[in-house]
This record gives sequence, C-alpha cells and structure tokens, in this order.
Amino acid sequence: MKKRSWFAVLSLALVVALVFTVAAGCSKPSKQPTIDKIKKRGVLKVGVKADVLGFGFMNPATKQYEGLEVDIAKRIAKDLLGDSKKVEFTAVTGKTRMGVLDNGEIDMVIATFTITEDRKKLVDFSPVYHVDGIQFLVKKDSGITGLKDTDKKTIGVAKGSDTQDRLAEQAAKLNIKPQFASFETYPEILAALQSGRVQVFATDGSVLKYYESQDKNTVILPDKYSSEEYGVATKKGNDDLRDFVAKVINNMVSSGDLAALKRTWGLGK
Repeated sequence: MKKRSWFAVLSLALVVALVFTVAAGCSKPSKQPTIDKIKKRGVLKVGVKADVLGFGFMNPATKQYEGLEVDIAKRIAKDLLGDSKKVEFTAVTGKTRMGVLDNGEIDMVIATFTITEDRKKLVDFSPVYHVDGIQFLVKKDSGITGLKDTDKKTIGVAKGSDTQDRLAEQAAKLNIKPQFASFETYPEILAALQSGRVQVFATDGSVLKYYESQDKNTVILPDKYSSEEYGVATKKGNDDLRDFVAKVINNMVSSGDLAALKRTWGLGK
C-alpha cells in the first residue's frame, strides 16, 4: 500500500508539472508598449491630409507638409522623442486613413478626422482640438442658397467621410432628395463642380476656404449643417500612446499653444 501511494503521489506531481509547463508555453508574451516601439524606431509616423490648406497641406513650393495638424504632430514628436523633426508624414484621405492606421503603417491619424460614436468603436480619439461644420461651395451663378435648393441636384462628397449621411438625414426632414457623388480627393470634387458634374461641393467649411480661393467663380454659403469635432486617432489597444497624445493635446489647450497655432493658420481668433 505504501509503494502504491508513493507512485500515486509521484504521478500527481508529474501531471501538475505538465499542466504548468503547457500553460506557460501557451501563454502569450507581454505586449511591448507602443511608445517603447516608437522610441526604439526613433521616428513618429503620422497620417495627415495633403490637400487641406491650414490643416495638412503639401506646399508645392517647399515640398513640405504644413498646417495646424502638421504642427500638432510635430509637438507630439517633440514631447515623445525630444525632437519635433523626428516625424514622418504619410498623406491620407478620408477613405485610406483607417486602413493605414489599422495595418500599422502609421502610429496615428491627424487628418480632419471627426469624432463619432461609430468611429469610437474602431479607433481611440484624443480630446477635441478643433471644431468645424459642413458647408457648401457652389458656383456664384448656381442659384443655390442652401440645402433646401438641392432637390434632384448632385452634391459632391469625399469617400470615407460622414458628410453624405449627415446631409441626407437633414434633406429627408425637408422632404427633398439630392443625389450624391463620392470622390477620392477634394481637388476631384472641385473639378466636378467646375465641369458641372456636381452642383455642390460639400465638406467642412475650413477645408472649403482653400478651394474657394482656387476658383473666383465659387462662393462658400454661410449655413452650417453639422458640428464636426476633430481628434487625433490611434489604434485600439495602443492605450499608452492614446493617453500620451491626450496629455499633449490637453497641455496645448491649457497653455494656449493650440489657440496660438490656430491663429497662425487662420483657423481661430
């Protein structure tokens, strides 16, 4: 009986040891914090617009990105890496920005990205750094004075934006049925407006300012059809980076630095 008991104890010990060994082998290694990866790489990768004057714009004369969102990216790079120049920009559009963030090509998106409840399910957002609203750019002789005049007319919008949904909802309340055409870039929408393929170019008002300046025969209508709160987007799960960016934005707000940058780019008083 003693011998059998000894073997039973030994067998139980071996089983327990095997269970712990298998469990240890199956456990995933701890995830390296995103900030540590960025510091090791030595550069912050940011998606910005290339065609939105005042926010993210590739200056054809200098071949450099410039604007409020570019400066915010530089500030984050300075606080994170000690040098505002340690940032690499990638041009994104409303259609592409989610994809390149999700696949890890970039660390964050700062590209006139409106915070919505649906988008919060897909990405994390920083505190708001700018508030805008959807407006219309039309030809001066179009006869269009607002949304009420767009029944059976075509409104040009950017792919990946929520502009169409917001306008369609309001149009339904007015019992009108405008048509919508989606384009990859803002210059394409302007070209469509100029050629008559669309009668309205619809997006955030501050974005439209640049395109109004490109064509003296166009005008931005005063009415706004939404309140668009912009935030810096980071990938879900990168909590350390999300929290770091939130701290930077909050510091820029409290110090007055953000307001100063807005004045520099003609986006605030």
